[in-house]
Amino acid sequence: MPHVDKIDHICIAVKDLEAARKVWEPILGKDAPDDPYIDEPSKIRVARYWLGDVGFELMEDLTGDGDISKFIAARGEGVMIVGLHVANARDAIMELKDAGYPIIPDPEFGDLRPFRDCEYGFVHPKKVNGVLLELIDYKWTELEGR
Repeated sequence: MPHVDKIDHICIAVKDLEAARKVWEPILGKDAPDDPYIDEPSKIRVARYWLGDVGFELMEDLTGDGDISKFIAARGEGVMIVGLHVANARDAIMELKDAGYPIIPDPEFGDLRPFRDCEYGFVHPKKVNGVLLELIDYKWTELEGR
């Protein structure tokens, strides 16, 4: 089984990113996201905050018909993804797949999806107590020298 280094990030699905920022930033002690970005392939806008070496992400659907909107329609706003950091996402996903864990493929990329300088994949929530589990090998170079 894969070796998990740490919790990489936790993602909160929100209807309105700006409204959610007003709620969360005072709690997090932040004036703005450390890493705001738009992920066009995933149809999301993200406000990422670094809490130590763990990412805390607020995610908003860009189109109204993406995975975030579907999640919110089914479950309401809240924790959508727990991301675990591994040394090699490709190896980790293949190990889990071989062990019978259902992996959610991307229509374009397959079992692993690209993000910046890394790869990530998802384990289906039906196998892991209703949690959308992400395995990612993101390098977190932004945190070097902090």
